[in-house]
Amino acid sequence: MIDSQPRLSFEFFPPKTAEGKEKLLRVRDQLAQFAPDFFSVTYGAGGSTRDNTKGLVTQCKADGISVAPHLSFGGDDEATIKALLQDYQTTGVDRIVALRGDMPSGVGGAYQLVYANELVAFIRQHFGDHFHLEVAAYPEIHPQAKSYSDDIRYLKGKFDAGANSAITQYFFNPDAYFYFIEQCIKIGITQPIYPGIMPIINYKNLTRFSDTCGAEIPRWLRKALENYGDDEESLRAFGVDLVTELCEVLLENEAPGLHFYTMNQTEPTAQIVRNLGLIPTE
Repeated sequence: MIDSQPRLSFEFFPPKTAEGKEKLLRVRDQLAQFAPDFFSVTYGAGGSTRDNTKGLVTQCKADGISVAPHLSFGGDDEATIKALLQDYQTTGVDRIVALRGDMPSGVGGAYQLVYANELVAFIRQHFGDHFHLEVAAYPEIHPQAKSYSDDIRYLKGKFDAGANSAITQYFFNPDAYFYFIEQCIKIGITQPIYPGIMPIINYKNLTRFSDTCGAEIPRWLRKALENYGDDEESLRAFGVDLVTELCEVLLENEAPGLHFYTMNQTEPTAQIVRNLGLIPTE
């Protein structure tokens, strides 16, 4: 059990159907028992889920839930993004996850990416310090980075532009996170970097996500997960124990908190949080 109370946050993606939204709101209410500092809502490639993201964020604020929308320029112009941010400000949103975002499929060379440091600077220019700005960090390095040192310098550029803190891509090797933090400190990054945590729900989905985003699944872990075959129940039980241990190591070594990629499900995230003793006191 962890003695101090670290920052806790849960991430959702916006559902595409009314049934999916209804289910997600139940999941949100079940995870709200842990009194997270905020929920975050993702933003599809090229801003493809902009309206669904905004709708879910608005619903959460109306329900008294602290929520942080993800945001990237996507294919939108400055006026559209500024208007969206103004709507968020009016709604009472005070935290944004500012990202470069992914290039939407089928667009090709005509699509111009706006980098996260530029988005952070844009938000600071127009909204001052109203928003707490989270950015992304990559302990195992962004798959498109030229080098390890270049990627860390780019992260520093996001902080220099005005970001307050960072959330990492998920990982399963805690040493990757600790080494990354050491290198960040060496170049003058002092802002908190919160580890992203991916519960193990489905082996095939996990490997697909990981191969796409550059998150490493250690060979020993791949082999261990493969052994479970179609036994999803045993795989999830193994995953709960493994990820709980990962979180314990992170928190015991002064990670400032945890950000869970819930995949819009209550379990196994809730079980891991219970295992860690991160239950609010009255």
